[in-house]
Amino acid sequence: MIDLFKDVPAFVAAAEAGSFSAAGRKLHLSRSAVGKAIARIEARLGVRLFSRTTRSQTLTDEGRAFLARCVRATDELLEGAAFLEAGRSSIAGVLKVTMPVLYGRLKVAPTLLRLADAHPELTLELDLRDRRVSVVEEGYDLAVRSGSTGSVAGLSTCVVGRHATALCAAPSLVERRGMPGSLDDLGRYDAIVYHRDGVTEPWMFPGEDGRCLSIEPASRIRAADLGIVLDTAISGRGVAWLPDWLIEEALKTGRLIRLLPDLPARHHDIHLLWATAPTLPARLQVAIAALTEASGT
Repeated sequence: MIDLFKDVPAFVAAAEAGSFSAAGRKLHLSRSAVGKAIARIEARLGVRLFSRTTRSQTLTDEGRAFLARCVRATDELLEGAAFLEAGRSSIAGVLKVTMPVLYGRLKVAPTLLRLADAHPELTLELDLRDRRVSVVEEGYDLAVRSGSTGSVAGLSTCVVGRHATALCAAPSLVERRGMPGSLDDLGRYDAIVYHRDGVTEPWMFPGEDGRCLSIEPASRIRAADLGIVLDTAISGRGVAWLPDWLIEEALKTGRLIRLLPDLPARHHDIHLLWATAPTLPARLQVAIAALTEASGT
């Protein structure tokens, strides 16, 4: 069937031009090559497309019916190609993005919403979840992820930001328990930890020898939502280890204070991931550019 499709342009050109020779000139083929292409179609379909004499060739009834369908199919293909070409150059269509819940709501969604305001033909589908999805299999145009992404076949990636994670507590808790002087002092505080899918995220700190020090604090309060961890820390119920973008407002307003501020911070990269392609749609290109600019990288 693919060979049949290859020969269709020769048939259409011959039918429209009225001769194999004229069709050959249009397609930069010899008259013989055009004739062989049409003969292959006739053999494949088991019909005669042209009635030939020594002086002329005319379409048969089957040839005229086949021509009408070939022209219609060609027009559809050209319209489809034009649609895709327009999608690459115009900022329009649906942009489906997946992102972590809180980081997405605070840092990603506002940038994409401004992008949608500037481009009325752009439609956003924002999926906020902490579960890592399969970008290609689940049909996402773009994914925002924190931390290591590893090597994923078929995906392109870039770093658009970086954040640190810090120890913090409410002033009321520090008043009751005192200010810690080292990591060893954390044992006298209750901890509020991020706990998801049965796993508690350890608190990680860069060591002097280049290795990471991992602490799994004892905790009576565990949550699979960073927002709850933040709110619980603000209430004075314990110490939390949270990203700087999440606690910056609470630090400014004095609802939280940093603990052990001279301690080296653990940093995490923010990545964008998308399906590798020779040319990206304009809507995806501007989204990547906007998120990169907003992060200051």
